[in-house]
Amino acid sequence: MTWRLTRRQALAGLAAAVPLAGCTTLAGRGGEPASMARVPSPSLDTLSRRSGRRFGSSIGANPGGRRQGGTIGNPAYAAIVKGECSLVVPENELKWQATRPGPEAFDFARMDAIVAWAQANSLAVRGHTLLWHRPKWFPQWLNDYDFGANPVREAERLVVEHIRTVTDRYRGTIHSYDVVNEAIDHDSHGTLATSLSRAMGSPEAVLDLAFHSAREQLPDGQLVYNDYMSWEPQHRHHCNDVLRLLEGFRKRGVPVDALGVQSHIEMFSLDPATGVGSYDEAGWRRFLDEVVGMGYKLLITEFDVKDKALPGEIALRDERVADYARRYFDLMLEYDELGDILVWGMVDGFNWLQGFAPRDDGLEVRGSPYASDYRPKPLRTALARSFMAAT
Repeated sequence: MTWRLTRRQALAGLAAAVPLAGCTTLAGRGGEPASMARVPSPSLDTLSRRSGRRFGSSIGANPGGRRQGGTIGNPAYAAIVKGECSLVVPENELKWQATRPGPEAFDFARMDAIVAWAQANSLAVRGHTLLWHRPKWFPQWLNDYDFGANPVREAERLVVEHIRTVTDRYRGTIHSYDVVNEAIDHDSHGTLATSLSRAMGSPEAVLDLAFHSAREQLPDGQLVYNDYMSWEPQHRHHCNDVLRLLEGFRKRGVPVDALGVQSHIEMFSLDPATGVGSYDEAGWRRFLDEVVGMGYKLLITEFDVKDKALPGEIALRDERVADYARRYFDLMLEYDELGDILVWGMVDGFNWLQGFAPRDDGLEVRGSPYASDYRPKPLRTALARSFMAAT
C-alpha cells in the first residue's frame, strides 16, 4: 500500500492551515479545558525555514488515556501541531511492538491513521523506527524467538522482511527513517546484545543489515542512526560510544546519512553562575565536529527539557527552561549540517517525561513548548528567537 496525497486531502490541509499573521485562537473541546489558547505567528516552522530547516513534532494515534490525549484525536492539541509544524513523526506507532504482533503478522492501523491525518493536513512524515535494537523494547515474541537450524538466515529474514514491509507500505510518503535507534549499552559502552545479534553473531551484523536493507529500498532516502547523547557532562562517555559506532559504520561502508540527536536535554544539577543546568559546551562542540567531520548530517529528533533540578515555582522554572533551551539551540543552529528539528510532543501534559522521568516533588514536568492549558510558554518564545537568530 503506497500513500499519495489526493486533491481533496490537499484542499483539506489548506483549509486547516493557520494564518501567518496574528494568532489562532483555540477553544477547549471534547472535555478539554475551556480556557482559550493562542498559537503565535509566525509559526515555528516558518521561522525555522528561514535557515532552510523544517520544524515538527511527534504525535500519537491511540485513543483514550491522559498521555494519549496529545494525539490527532484531540482538537486543541492537533490544532497546535497544524499551526506550528510541517512535519510529524509517530511517537510509538511504527515501532515493532505496535506494528508486528507476531513473526508473520503486521498491524499498521494506528500508523495508517497518522499518515492519513498528516496528508489531510499537508504535513510530511518521518519514520521512527525500523529497528530499536534494545531487548527491553523488542516485542516479547522476538526476545523468545526460536531461530531454528539456521539462525543467521532466519534472523536476516525477520529484519529484512520488516524493513521491506514498512518501507514498501509508506513508499513515496516517508523519505527519512530512524533506521536504528539506541543500539549502545550505557553501562558496558558497547553495542547491545539481543536475540537477533546472538542469532547473527554480533550486534554490528544486525545494525549493518538494517541500514543496507533500508538503502536497497530507499536509494534516495535519508537513513538515520538515532540516539540520546547530549551536551551534559554526564553524557560524555555515551558521546564517545556513539562516535565509535559511527566510525565503525564508515569503516565498514554502512550507508548511514545522518545522526539523529534526540536532545532530551536535562538539568542534572544547577550551575551557580547561570541558575540553569550545567553543560559541557566545549566537549559537545568537539563531539559534533567529529560527527560532521565524518560526513554525517545532523537532525534534532526528540527535543524536550527535563527540569527535575529546578525549583517548583512555575514562572522561575519556565524562565530557566527557556534559557537552557536557548543556549542549546543557539549552539546547534551554528551547524549548517543540521536539518530537521522535531520536538517530542508540543504540550506538557502529554509529554512522555511525566511518566518516564517525573519530578521528585510530583509537579508536572514543564519541558514542552506549550503548557497543559494549550498556551505557549517561554520555551516556545526561546525556540522562536533562536530560529530567527539563525538567519
